[in-house]
Amino acid sequence: MVNKDNLSVNYKSDKALLLVKGWDEILIIGAGLCGSLLALRLAQRGYKVAVYESRPDLRKVDISAGRSINLALSDRGLKALRLCGMEEKAREICIPMFGRLMHDRQGNTFTSNYSGRANEYINSISRGDLNAILLDEAEKHENVTIHFNKKCTNVAIENTIAYFKDYNTKEEFSVNANVIFGADGAGSSLRKSYISERKFLFSYSQNYLNHGYKELEIPADKTGNHQISKAHLHIWPRGDFMLIALPNMDGSFTVTLFLSYNEGEFNFENLTSEEKITAFFQKEFPDALALIPNILEEFTNNPTGPLGTIKCSPWSYQNKTLLMGDSSHAIVPFYGQGMNASFEDVFVLDEVLNHFEESKKVLDWEAVFKTYQKKRKKDTDAIADLAIDNFFEMRDHVANPLFKEKRKIEMDLEQTFPKQYLSKYSLVTFNEHIGYNEAMKRGRAQDKALLNLIAGDEVHTHLEMSKNELKIVLDKVIAETNTILEEDKIAGL
Repeated sequence: MVNKDNLSVNYKSDKALLLVKGWDEILIIGAGLCGSLLALRLAQRGYKVAVYESRPDLRKVDISAGRSINLALSDRGLKALRLCGMEEKAREICIPMFGRLMHDRQGNTFTSNYSGRANEYINSISRGDLNAILLDEAEKHENVTIHFNKKCTNVAIENTIAYFKDYNTKEEFSVNANVIFGADGAGSSLRKSYISERKFLFSYSQNYLNHGYKELEIPADKTGNHQISKAHLHIWPRGDFMLIALPNMDGSFTVTLFLSYNEGEFNFENLTSEEKITAFFQKEFPDALALIPNILEEFTNNPTGPLGTIKCSPWSYQNKTLLMGDSSHAIVPFYGQGMNASFEDVFVLDEVLNHFEESKKVLDWEAVFKTYQKKRKKDTDAIADLAIDNFFEMRDHVANPLFKEKRKIEMDLEQTFPKQYLSKYSLVTFNEHIGYNEAMKRGRAQDKALLNLIAGDEVHTHLEMSKNELKIVLDKVIAETNTILEEDKIAGL
């Protein structure tokens, strides 16, 4: 039996025990977006990599099963793809979205651009298509093997032995590796092993919103075109709940309903009859309802998913294992940064590897992992908090007149002074050289400064301001922002 991985693999069944010996190198649990990009980058660096994935090969089998099939790809994710030579291939399957298009109950719409700069936009991209091109590229390397339908059941973190079960053959087997990366998502087997083995002090929190999500679809029209603007992320904000829609390459839109499980007049627990489902959409989203022909079938059959945030520490155990992506910092999807943050993990790890490989002949994985977490943890905590903030902004604040006024001033400032003013959204989404934590602190202080000026009637939007008048506003916002940042620093915030 040829063992392309050069890993030690033990196959165990009722009939036989087979031991395959070889070099032991890097094992990645999970072949999703983070795992496939990580495998590709490590292979490019010359490491032998074996990837084990619990699901079937998505290039051969449709495994979306009601999960979000499209995501928002922005600058941080593109930075990591560029590192691996995959940016252009990814852009070929992207649809640019230049802002939000809000829909009220009467079917009226208004736009809110993401930036005052013309070259800043986010991209709708198919999760499956992006994952597929990363898997294809990784498999071009002889030092990479990818195994599907292999569920990790446990990891012996002291000995770096991962235990698997083959879904097809039902065989159980183990893989002994030098280093194990857990890129297996929010339900990570490696993280669960950290908790269950109790080999070290491990902090872990998992907090859920009282809202879940359900996927629906607006199909393409008869000619295969999009029925509503494909240049926007569509939002139907309704205070306690909302609907959003992102465009797909085939002319359809993936629609997601975010709704409470058990609170409010309408919730997932009481939307159980065709009459109530129809009444809900007729009252709250009549224009969307007209575009979703299979609403009852999709609402009834598509699963309702939870929305949670995971934080934990430390991400690594000695020099043997490391959590990456959602396994170490799962976040809710409202800033469109989940995938981007996971991709940026790979970029940051690569920077750390550059430092250690240049300075030492023998790579010290323990030092690599500790340095990586020190550089990364505060930023992943920050984007988790920002994503919660944006949940409230998207479902409620975007329709608030004060918020609209603030965004109008921000767009004017960004358009007039593109290098001097960056909104919080721009800091987070379009400035990959700025860490999430710094973007959060400056962005929050800036928001507070601008709202203070609006509340004090020092700035307004009912008249178009000249460049000189906008410069006065800019100077006031910068001065107020710096004061708030200094006060926050003194307060230890």
